[in-house]
Amino acid sequence: MTTASDPTASFTLRGALDVFAPSDAPSVPIHLVAAGCGPATTSDLAARWAETTGFKGAPKSFALLPAADGSLDSVMLGAGGGSAGDPCGPSDLLLGQLAGVLPPGTYRLESGFAKPELAALSWALGAYRFRRYKSNGTATGNDGLVARLALPAAIDRMRLLNTAEAIWLGRDLINTPASDLGPADIEAAVRSIGARHGATVRSIVGEDLLAQNFPMIHAVGRASPRAPRLIELDWSKPGGRPDAPKITLVGKGITFDTGGLDIKPASAMLIMKKDMGGAAVALATAHMIMGQGLDVRLKLLIASAENSISGDAFRPGDVLQSRAGLTVEVGNTDAEGRLVLADALTLADEGMPDSVFVFATLTGAARTALGPDLPALFTNDTILANRLQDAGEAFGDPMWRLPLWAGYDRNLDSEIADMNNVWESPFAGSITAALFLKRFVRNAKRFAHIDLYGWRPAPRPLGPKGGAVQTARAVVEVLRAESEAGA
Repeated sequence: MTTASDPTASFTLRGALDVFAPSDAPSVPIHLVAAGCGPATTSDLAARWAETTGFKGAPKSFALLPAADGSLDSVMLGAGGGSAGDPCGPSDLLLGQLAGVLPPGTYRLESGFAKPELAALSWALGAYRFRRYKSNGTATGNDGLVARLALPAAIDRMRLLNTAEAIWLGRDLINTPASDLGPADIEAAVRSIGARHGATVRSIVGEDLLAQNFPMIHAVGRASPRAPRLIELDWSKPGGRPDAPKITLVGKGITFDTGGLDIKPASAMLIMKKDMGGAAVALATAHMIMGQGLDVRLKLLIASAENSISGDAFRPGDVLQSRAGLTVEVGNTDAEGRLVLADALTLADEGMPDSVFVFATLTGAARTALGPDLPALFTNDTILANRLQDAGEAFGDPMWRLPLWAGYDRNLDSEIADMNNVWESPFAGSITAALFLKRFVRNAKRFAHIDLYGWRPAPRPLGPKGGAVQTARAVVEVLRAESEAGA
């Protein structure tokens, strides 16, 4: 088994390159075929084979078409009704399902692909496998996959590879069990990525959190033998504008959540290693921003702790001080994520950023409302909301806006403190949590909180069951467009 202390060691840029071949490599064509359209192939024999076998272009169906000599002539991938009729998003993204199932060889995009770069990215994301703990596994995590895609010539190669690497990295972090991924390992991952881009990284650990006024991060993590911490990364584009937008990313890094003294049932703890999914998404987003040279002033803040149980655990009914000077009554120790995020958000807000993005696996209520595939978006900026939702739909990285409904703000009232961390009612849990976070953001021009699941319950074209880096690509696309427009 791999026991490397740096979880980023399980993935390098070579991992993304492994699933691609040079643009001019001899290759088998792949045709994306919409339902009801005739197959586009390189031979009449192959076309007759598709007709004989009943290939109709149904979504996610595919056919291997033979040549006269018995070799593989071409591959046909069904697109169904295209992006308008496919709930998974743009049909180009369906290519990802082929990366793990095609015979050994090299393939190329031939016809029907409207967005070659998006299709190539879907190939890389569909090829991802987590093999760290398999006895016959390899460091790159994509062992056993020998189908490769010839990179389309007219795409931004480095952007594609950086995006694939960032998503693979985030998935590796989420998939790694808490036995090998504690707060110190999250910090190691941030330092590794920061070093690659020349960023400055610092951390505040353990008792120093109290000395430097991050009391709620300390309270949540103090019961664990693995010290909690606040991890901070700062970066600006070399030679970039001195007045470039200040973008702050905040990630929830709870490396395992027992629920604390309000302990979860065993069934609810099975995948609680993913409760640091917000931190993984924030780090993946930062990696893309830096690797693709967006002209912004970037700050990444990750509040990382393990919500454990011991004699020193914080308790229901405790009143906690916050960095903002507000007091918080603990109505439930299983609502710990918003506590650590509140201290991190207060620090973020002190810098008066143009935009704050919060990524967190925060509430089961968001999953009840929208399911595992559709993160909930909360923001005080309608233009930003529209841009994020449009980018999510266009690039297969969706989210759905829910309201910061001010009428529910009173549900956080406490009789003995400035606020409670929960509302005792089962209603509007995700909105209430978002309103709690919003109380700690006063100076930022734009605030966006994304309540995500961070997990794929079953295999999909963009990846296998397991850790899912949701919304990072959509956020980066919006920031890229705004940066290029000088916004």
